[in-house]
Amino acid sequence: MSMDQEKKIFVPTMTPEQMKEMHEKKGEIAASLIAIKGHPLETLTRENEVLSRLLENAKNGNTDLEKIREIVIHYAKKGDLIYPLLKEKYEIAGPSDLMWTTDDEIRDEISSLLKSDSSENDFDERLSVVLKRAGEMIYKENKILFPMCAVQFSEDDWKGIYQDSKDYDICLDIEPGIWEDGEKYRNDSSEGVDGARDEIVMAGGHMTVEQLTAMLNTIPMEISFVDADNINRYFNEGHKVFKRPSMAIDREVFSCHPPKIEIMVRSIIDDFRNGTRDKVPVWMNKGGRTMLVTYMAVRDKGGKYLGTLELVQDMEFVKEHFGLE
Repeated sequence: MSMDQEKKIFVPTMTPEQMKEMHEKKGEIAASLIAIKGHPLETLTRENEVLSRLLENAKNGNTDLEKIREIVIHYAKKGDLIYPLLKEKYEIAGPSDLMWTTDDEIRDEISSLLKSDSSENDFDERLSVVLKRAGEMIYKENKILFPMCAVQFSEDDWKGIYQDSKDYDICLDIEPGIWEDGEKYRNDSSEGVDGARDEIVMAGGHMTVEQLTAMLNTIPMEISFVDADNINRYFNEGHKVFKRPSMAIDREVFSCHPPKIEIMVRSIIDDFRNGTRDKVPVWMNKGGRTMLVTYMAVRDKGGKYLGTLELVQDMEFVKEHFGLE
């Protein structure tokens, strides 16, 4: 008898009673998380409750399709924060493979209906079908997805989801509550240099110096950074319309400009430092090409001024794209 045959013989099977008990246990764990104010599952569940009421109103002939369409925000959070985590960290691919596709189909159909003429012959039938599918998705989330996540995800997983959820728009007028434990979580505690891996570790991820340098050089802009002491600290590499000699690094930025321009640069940096401005765009013609030079204040999370970023971008591609002369 082969090993595979032996495995098939001795794989335990669950009785219907055991299956029921397992599902009930998952539901209890999910319910305990939903009961926590501000927890991601609590917010997602409240969004579903609002959608359920909107779908019920639609059955009674009061369809607010524009409002229902806000569920795309709910779906986006699932697609960005939940499905990939289940698939990559916990090797559970079902929701990513099946539910994500359904989410996209519901979203696309609602968007299509909003652009369609409600007098079209098949409009009402299409509307009925997509609203039914949206209702079925609520059931699948409440009974399958949320309990699955409740059992699998760690406390730090949920805290990370809570923090990342702040980047999304309000969905169906549901203001996320404050989850105290989630507020204490910060994913940037390890910022710095990881010598063991030769990487720079940032809140948004980690890269080697080689990768970071290549990425900055790939951005189709001339990039310069001047620190809070007005010292040139960085220029990306490559051809430049506004030349940036390497010997200018560690020099005061004002020494790199003629007197009439120096006055403007000092004014901009003073405004950035004082907090009266955060961004200054300057359009100009350089060598017969339209250029956009953007000065931006660089601040830390507390608003402290760290320096000035200068971005130079050739805007001729915009004129070409729109057929402008």
